[in-house]
Amino acid sequence: MKTNRSDTPFSDILALFDSFPLIDQESVEKVQARDGMLTKPPGSLGRLEEIAEWLAGWQASYPPKVDRPITVVFAGNHGVVGQGVTAYPAEVTAQMVTNFQTGGAAVNQICETFGAGLKVFELALEIPTKDITQEPAMDEESCAATIAFGMEAIADKPDLLCIGEMGIGNTTIAAAMCCGLYGGKAADWVGPGTGVDDAGLARKIEAVERAVALHKDHCKDPLELLRRLGGREIAAMVGAILAARIGNIPVLFDGYIATAAAAIIHAISPAGLDHCLAAHCSAEPAHAALLEKLDMEPLLNLRMRLGEGSGASLAIGIVQASANLHNGMATFDQAGVSDKD
Repeated sequence: MKTNRSDTPFSDILALFDSFPLIDQESVEKVQARDGMLTKPPGSLGRLEEIAEWLAGWQASYPPKVDRPITVVFAGNHGVVGQGVTAYPAEVTAQMVTNFQTGGAAVNQICETFGAGLKVFELALEIPTKDITQEPAMDEESCAATIAFGMEAIADKPDLLCIGEMGIGNTTIAAAMCCGLYGGKAADWVGPGTGVDDAGLARKIEAVERAVALHKDHCKDPLELLRRLGGREIAAMVGAILAARIGNIPVLFDGYIATAAAAIIHAISPAGLDHCLAAHCSAEPAHAALLEKLDMEPLLNLRMRLGEGSGASLAIGIVQASANLHNGMATFDQAGVSDKD
């Protein structure tokens, strides 16, 4: 659904899609050639073999490696919280950012486990986006600027980028975006998030219904939908994914909210997510349906629903294992093992 815009704040964003590199076939072929000589039956490592090809191809180098993984967490607040759609107050976003910065969150422990860096970007937490049930969340200029800001995620030149978020109210935002993009009933896309009760869930569904009805005439333009129904952390994740593609950096994206960001890119150009893998399928009910819309199979399904990049960070271990298996296993000749006839 590539849109045509000129001389607008989104023009430069859309122009990036025309400069996307393709996967480096030479690196892929080198992985395939070595894989055929390793001491295992062909295909016996299943998807791990595919991940090694994906990693080298999108790094545009051989051998594949995961030496500098980084998880980037974008934090934003949302005016729709005023509709009573969350179990926690908006100030928890800033409190959790402090928790990330002092090493006390789950994502800190996961990143430490796999030797990954962790960066947290605060996105004007003191100024929530507008209430999407009443007006657009952002104007076009600020949305485009936030996408551009998200591109700073690759400033340290990681070789694997994991993206996640923190934002009280953002499962409501993701549900509204998905309902706007794909249709269906609001209830199809709304879940309990951080644990709202039945009354809170009903308010959440009603808020999504009202928001999508208000903005329905603009939902065919993915970037317009983003700025009307999205949030700053989602816009920044869009920027991070785009920058990683241009910088030949493979991406693991996290749960429902991060996948909603990926869906904006997919709606503009499905090939725009070829350098990405879905790290996990969260327990948020609509996440599986969203992944199906993107035709993506998650690496993990552990019934997690924490957010904060936790699932993406956990999947680093799988990608690291794939690279280490490819690079470290002996060939049949090296091991003195007879290959099949």
